Amino acid sequence: MFARLATASAIALMAGSASADYTLHVLHINDLHSRIEPINRFDSTCSPDDNAEGKCFGGVARVATKINELRDALTADGQNVIVLDAGDQFQGSMMYTTYKGDAEAEFMEAIGFDAMAVGNHEFDDGPEALAEFIDKVSFPVISGNIDVSGSDVLAGKVANHTVLEVGGEKIGIISALATDTVDTSSPGDDVVFTDEATALAEDVAALEAEGVTKIIALTHVGLPKDIAIAEAVPGIDAVVGGHSHTYLSASDPKRAGAYPTWVSQEDGTLVPVVQAYAYSKYVGHLELTFDDNGDLVYASGDTIVLDASVAEDEAIVARVAELNGPIEELKNTVVAESADAIEGSREVCRAVECPMGNLVADAMLDRVKDQGVTIAIQNGGGLRASIDSGEVTMGEVLTVLPFQNTLATFEGTGAMIVAALENGVSQVEEGAGRFPQVAGMKYVWDAAAEPGSRIVEVMVADGDGFAPIDPDATYLVVTNNYMRNGGDGYRMFRDAANAYDFGPGLEVVVADYLAANLPYTPYTDGRISQK
Repeated sequence: MFARLATASAIALMAGSASADYTLHVLHINDLHSRIEPINRFDSTCSPDDNAEGKCFGGVARVATKINELRDALTADGQNVIVLDAGDQFQGSMMYTTYKGDAEAEFMEAIGFDAMAVGNHEFDDGPEALAEFIDKVSFPVISGNIDVSGSDVLAGKVANHTVLEVGGEKIGIISALATDTVDTSSPGDDVVFTDEATALAEDVAALEAEGVTKIIALTHVGLPKDIAIAEAVPGIDAVVGGHSHTYLSASDPKRAGAYPTWVSQEDGTLVPVVQAYAYSKYVGHLELTFDDNGDLVYASGDTIVLDASVAEDEAIVARVAELNGPIEELKNTVVAESADAIEGSREVCRAVECPMGNLVADAMLDRVKDQGVTIAIQNGGGLRASIDSGEVTMGEVLTVLPFQNTLATFEGTGAMIVAALENGVSQVEEGAGRFPQVAGMKYVWDAAAEPGSRIVEVMVADGDGFAPIDPDATYLVVTNNYMRNGGDGYRMFRDAANAYDFGPGLEVVVADYLAANLPYTPYTDGRISQK
């Protein structure tokens, strides 16, 4: 089923593998983000016509087909199989905003997952929504670096790790969640985070003390942190990750990295790290072989694209249609037309000025300009998809802006705004969602400088031109309520003067702006640049 890896690291890992006696197949997904229905090439909801023409990818019906196909074939051949999810089932489509996790739980049960990591977006509607989700699924939902014992709703529901018995062997599954979830979501004060690597090391020790020698880290921390964890934590045999939406592949030259990505520990032990992009487009298939001592001696695999060649499970298609009934009319409402595709991918909008960022920031500023607001700041992580050219439906807008954020206005000094921009560009290397898309201003930043001192120049709109920002002056600013309340590290906005967080929904603001500018022409104009 797999082509054997011909890399030097794989050959080194295979040395002495003749005594290997146990092979485990790990089927995995991550960051589905409520893409219950098929998606188009922009990761947005695909139209029924395009799906019928074979232009769509993913959706839970295809995920079910591929996982069932692989699992059935492998088990029929006497192989050992587990199915894992590395977190972020929540948030990203009308299915989530309508059913708040119930649909995701139902389809995960139908597919038959064995374990799931808690993702940061599982906290988007607070601990209560995560607790309700956990109550609806039969598999363990785990995270080893969060302490939920002080939470009235989550206590006893999220274990540090779990042990799966497969083919007579015990497989330890440990997990960690990105510690910046306190900034990127809403876990509340009763969920306490500790360092990811430290917590994972403690869980490895606990499992080894129980005699478990085969240990997989199922994480939601992003590929860079996964690599660091694989290097630093002895006893981990493989890392199955999520959060950074990284496309790893053994066969596609357009990949972001190799599947698996090999990481060497200090003693020379090699650890495979895998991830399978996002949005239901791929299923990962990792093959691990262990020797009699429980040491990993071989690993291989690939991500499998769920294109039109993968049939949709008919029962799930029918159930999705049933759930979709109440929201279909709204989703299919055409609200605008775009003259070209509006680029909104995370790879672009979390690193540079992007057309979707300009659209959203312009729309925000236009909505409140009559109030005297002159500056708009939108986090790139709040933009979740691109939109293709032609008719734009409300469903597409909601896929881009699924968080039900509202416009928030406040008064801020020039110094506060500069501090906000410094926060925004402080984690570009990690693909963090805090990257600031703006309107009514422009800025220059230096990627080579240390975080906290990267902003080189800030200019604000002044009549028909721009003028340097005045650190002591007060400006009226519009953002979204998530950022205004400190999300994505924008803590400087929490105590802003005259704050109002209850404006219209951001998706409505953008839909109205598109409708008022027909046909909308996406653009960039150099408002964000690097030194």
